Parts: sequence; structure tokens; C-alpha cells
Amino acid sequence: MACFVPRQFFPNLNSLPRSYFLGHHRAGLNKMKTMLSSVDLIIECRDCRVPITSCNPLFEEHLAGRQRLIVYTKQDLATPGKAFDPKKKRILERWHNPSSVLFSDYQDQKSVRKILEFARGWAITADNLVGLRMMVVGMPNVGKSTLLNALRQVGVHKGKAAHTGAQPGITKKIGTTVKIIEADVEKEAIYLIDTPGVFIPYVPNPESMLKLALCGSVKDTIIAPVTLTDYLLFQLNINQPSLYEQYMHPTNDIMALLDAIARKTGRLQKGGIADFDATALWLIQRWRNGHLGKFVLDNITNDNLDLNRREAQDLDGSLNQARRSQRESRRLRSKQRQTDNKYLE
Repeated sequence: MACFVPRQFFPNLNSLPRSYFLGHHRAGLNKMKTMLSSVDLIIECRDCRVPITSCNPLFEEHLAGRQRLIVYTKQDLATPGKAFDPKKKRILERWHNPSSVLFSDYQDQKSVRKILEFARGWAITADNLVGLRMMVVGMPNVGKSTLLNALRQVGVHKGKAAHTGAQPGITKKIGTTVKIIEADVEKEAIYLIDTPGVFIPYVPNPESMLKLALCGSVKDTIIAPVTLTDYLLFQLNINQPSLYEQYMHPTNDIMALLDAIARKTGRLQKGGIADFDATALWLIQRWRNGHLGKFVLDNITNDNLDLNRREAQDLDGSLNQARRSQRESRRLRSKQRQTDNKYLE
């Protein structure tokens, strides 16, 4: 039997949408900027599975002038163990210097308490008579509202204050100020403001868009489920092909894998035909929930961080670039439809 060789590169799909910058993203960002004068600390959440790709240069541009804490969320979904890879962690910490960096698993109260301890320490140095006010920001569906609820539960022992969900866009407006630490004789209370997720105006390359979509930063209707699952298969094969061995031997053929899974799980249409889209969405959700491996999609190296900086500088947070990208995406989709129609004639 021939030895399995995984794909070393994923096809460059230039026809993919390269933006998900919506109206409430723009409105939310503008509102955040007007509130900066009343905010003492910015907590920027990034997904631990895509620590480089989930960096949004818009926050650097529009929310400059305030101290920042970077919180890498969903650590429990990025590594099979309790701790993030120490070498990768040091690279990310150096990248963000002088900003502080913390890694969080909301199910682990110890990691939540570390964020509360940081807030307490910052409150002492800030010496604000009306209490410390923090604002949590980040890309869509990176866990901002979940973080707020966890901090509130551990800090003041109260229930959820923000709605959460599996799809992006649950929070569409700036939330009310929520107390996460009570006042005492030494310091005033500490409050946190929830905000809507803000997407990158223009994603530099198609693979970054696939990574963000796989982690749930865009709605599942934006990229075809089979295409997204093909990218998941690419990542599974690089990391650990045995993760899907209960369905099929290692393969680079996504349609063969989806057909095998559909038949094993009963996701069939009339006539016993595999429901490829339903099976693809089911497989994606399995990975998102940590039931199909826990690994980081980004290759965390100093070279890739330098590349990210250059892409951010080229982008420069341009909203005009987002508009051009949207027009170009529509043009490419229209051209593809015309080409498809010619083949059908």
C-alpha cells in the first residue's frame, strides 16, 4: 500500500470573497472611537487558533492612544493540553511588546482570574475616582461576549450580561457598561463595555479568509461549505490524518471523505445520495467544538509576523480598499457565472 502524502499547499482560490466588513462593523468602530475618552484600557480579543490572522489593523488605527491588553481566547480549542506552546507564546509576546498578553480558556477560572488580576493592577495605577472602564474589542466571534460573561461570573458572581452564539453578529451595537469587580476600600469598581465584532476591511490572501471562516468569524453562507471543509481536510492532514480515521483512510479527496461520512452518519438525500453541504457543515462544527482535533491554523514564526506587519501597512485600514474589494469580488463572481454558463451551452 502506497504511503499517504498530504498536500503541501492549498490551491489559491482568488474567486473567494475577501471581505466581510458590514454596516454595523463600521458603525460600531466609529462609536468605539467616540468613546475612547471615557475608556482607560482596551482589551483586544484574538482567536488562539488564528493568533496572527485574527489581528485587525483597524483597531491599531482607530483606537490608538489607549493602553492595550491582548487576550488570546479559546486556548482550549488550540491545544490538546492545558498550556499553549511555550515557544510560540514567547514569539507572540515579543510581537505585542510593550502591550501585555494573556491566554484564556473561559472554562478555566484560573485563566479568567489572571485577567481580573491584571485589571485590578491597572486600576491601582490608573487611580480613577469614578472606577476603571475597559472596552473589549476584536474580530467577529472571537469570544468577546463570552469573556465579559466569564469575568462577570468570576468577578462579581452574577449571571450572563451579554448574548452569545455560534454564528458571528450576535452583538451588533455597543453594549451597556457591566461591572466585573466590586469597589472596596482600596479602589473603585471596574467596568467592562462589550462591542460588536469588527472584520478586516480587506483580507490580504484567500487562505486567511478560509482560516477566519473556519473559525466562525464569517457566516457559514459566505464560503461554500465543501470548499471550507476541503481546507479543513488540508489542515487535518498536515496535523494528524488519524483524526478522521473512523470514517476513512487518509485522503486528499474531500468529496470521497464527505461521501464516506454522510453514509456513516446517515446524512443522505433521496435515493441514498450523500448530502455534501449538510455533511460539510457538520464536520466544520465538529472541529470548531474541539471534537476533531485541537490545533493552531497559523504558522507562528517571526517571518510570518513580519509579513503580517507589512500586509497591515499596505492595507493601512483603508475602508476604500474594502469597497474596491467588494466590487472586485462581485465582478469575479459575475465572470465565473458567465464562464459556467458557456460550458453549459
